Amino acid sequence: MQKTTIAEEELIALLKQGGLTGYDYLYKNYSATLYGIVLRILPNEDQAQDALQDTFIKIWKNINQYDPSKGRLYTWMANVARNVAIDTLRSKANQNHQKNQNIEDSVNTIDAARNSQPQVELIGVRELVKELKKDQRELINLVYFNGYTQEEAAKEIGIPLGTVKTRIRAAMLTLRSIFTHKEQLN
Repeated sequence: MQKTTIAEEELIALLKQGGLTGYDYLYKNYSATLYGIVLRILPNEDQAQDALQDTFIKIWKNINQYDPSKGRLYTWMANVARNVAIDTLRSKANQNHQKNQNIEDSVNTIDAARNSQPQVELIGVRELVKELKKDQRELINLVYFNGYTQEEAAKEIGIPLGTVKTRIRAAMLTLRSIFTHKEQLN
């Protein structure tokens, strides 16, 4: 069976029309990736699955807010997924769930963390991040590995939001350069 590929512009049009074709394609092609984003922030699989469902609902309801001039559809959806996961993490229900978690669940969570497989998309990335300047490395760790928003990172470190954005952009450009250089060596 041949896999159908839909161009991003066509997918956006299908999603805005509200038909099932666009959402079916969206789920089949992006659910695993978006689930990975959510799961990094919410290690509880049940919560992560609920957050993934909430993510698709939010994408469905807010597709008209997507602006192609600000970035690709995937980037927008990844941000929606990340924000839903962070909102879930901060919710009162989650905080109460953590307080009321029984000992068996805690043991299972610890065992799962010890036996978890490495995240393929992060293999080598942390090594590349170590090559950044200290101020850039600190921000990348907070925002991309610890799930902080840029605003939260600015407050945590005590620097202006604009400085955070500038340093993260510079760090991403540096990482791209380092990665490209290492690829050329191989």
